[in-house]
Amino acid sequence: MAQLSPWPEALGFTTGALCVWLAAISDPLTWPVGIANNLLYFVIFWQSGLFADSALQLVYVAISIYGIWRWRSGPAAIRPVARTPTAEWLALGAIGLVACSALGWFLDTHTPSTVPWADAATTVMSLGGQWLMSRRYLENWALWIVVDLLYIPLYLHKDLALTAALYTVFLALCLKGLLGWKNELRRALRVGREGEGSG
Repeated sequence: MAQLSPWPEALGFTTGALCVWLAAISDPLTWPVGIANNLLYFVIFWQSGLFADSALQLVYVAISIYGIWRWRSGPAAIRPVARTPTAEWLALGAIGLVACSALGWFLDTHTPSTVPWADAATTVMSLGGQWLMSRRYLENWALWIVVDLLYIPLYLHKDLALTAALYTVFLALCLKGLLGWKNELRRALRVGREGEGSG
């Protein structure tokens, strides 16, 4: 494999870390920064033969546009954190299994990918995490933690050491996001109960 320029990966590292940090503190700027990161990694992953991960970046851009809209709750407010409804979890799981099987088969039989099933599984799980994040569901962070634990060895295997390091940073930021969003949810529930009591 030809040696890739380190600059796109370095820029991807910077925008990626900033994007997840902004999400962890519930800053809506996470979405435009994330779009810049997605476009960088579209190129990086394509050049590295991670075709599903590359295409995933374009889907991220679409979900990010939805996230910009979904996170809004009035002129100056951010939609509160919520728990993922059971029906949505079940639908996400069923769609995920079908999508992973179909994508893994496609990558294995129609592309030169050397890691088709790992690429498919991480791609589908990442889509699930991004979808849950765009809807401000707390459980997105748990899914991202699992995904990051899978991505780190995958990127090391593909000689993307800086990206593997980035996903180690992501792992720490996801833990921060999980704790931060849990606190947001507790505060929202407490305010809701107090509002009901005063009503």
